[in-house]
Order: sequence, then C-alpha cells, then structure tokens
Amino acid sequence: MDKLCCVTAIYPGSFDPLTNGHVSIVRRGLKLFQTVVVAVARDSGKTPLFTLDERVAMIREVFKGEPRVQVDSFTGLLVDYVARRGAGAVLRGMRAVSDFEYEFQLALMNRRLHRDIETVFLMTDYKWMYISSSIIKEAARHGGNIQGLIPNALVPEVYKKFAELERQRQENPGPP
Repeated sequence: MDKLCCVTAIYPGSFDPLTNGHVSIVRRGLKLFQTVVVAVARDSGKTPLFTLDERVAMIREVFKGEPRVQVDSFTGLLVDYVARRGAGAVLRGMRAVSDFEYEFQLALMNRRLHRDIETVFLMTDYKWMYISSSIIKEAARHGGNIQGLIPNALVPEVYKKFAELERQRQENPGPP
C-alpha cells in the first residue's frame, strides 16, 4: 500500500473577504487533513478591497479557536509554496459547474509543475453555491445586507471599509 498523501493541505485564495462558503470548505477539509493552511495570495491578479495584512488578520480572527487551522500569505507559484510548507495537497472548493473548467486547468498545470502535490476538490454546501467574495462586496458597496453570508465578525469590517473608501472619494474627487 502506498503511503498517505499528506497531513497538511493548503487552501489558497484571495479571501477578499472570507465568506461562509470558505469557512465551510476549511471545516470540511479538517475532516480529511490534520492541518489546513489558509494561504492568502499576494499576487491574485485581482484588485482587493482589503490589504493582504487585513485579510490575514481577519481570517486569523475567524479561526482563532481552531489550532488545526493556520493562516499565512504567499507569493509566486502555489506549488512552490505548497512544497516549501511540506504539504502534499491543495484544497479547492467548487460552487458550480462553471468553476470546474478553470479549477481543472489549474490542477493539471500544478500537477505538471509538481507531480507529488495532489489537488482535492470539495463541492461547496448547497446554501453557499451562489456566494462569492465579489458578489458580497457588490451588495455591501450598495448598502445591501450581507449578514449571514460572511462570518459575523467581518460584517462591520466590510461596511467600514466601504465607508472609508467613500469618504476618501468625497475628499479627493477625481476629474469631472
């Protein structure tokens, strides 16, 4: 019998902000792995609402009572980070069929780059299938109720960030 893949999985993403769907994937990942590292990508190609340090701090706050969850940030190739951490798996969540093609391509490329790293896909819980950080930010930007979609501790942080951005916009209006 081959040895087990690993005891540690890396769950990468931008987590801007962390959603209840992300939390669900982490908690379910703990049923499969001894440790789950939530790895916040510095170079995600997205323009984040929160700084890298703010995202890391918020995720640590959400999981502060769970010693098997670690929070870190990384830059560069994910498989290089996974190898540096001594992990053997990448944990990915999928909401719908539309996620599959992109995630499948990433998994194949990661496998090509580092044959010893496995990708484990978990389908999100049905109640989070329509949730994404982008949709949550758009709702919050316009004053929509995001309670119950992200961890309760993060709700005021999201509204506060949008209020700060609006204040900055009013203080420094751009060209007409």
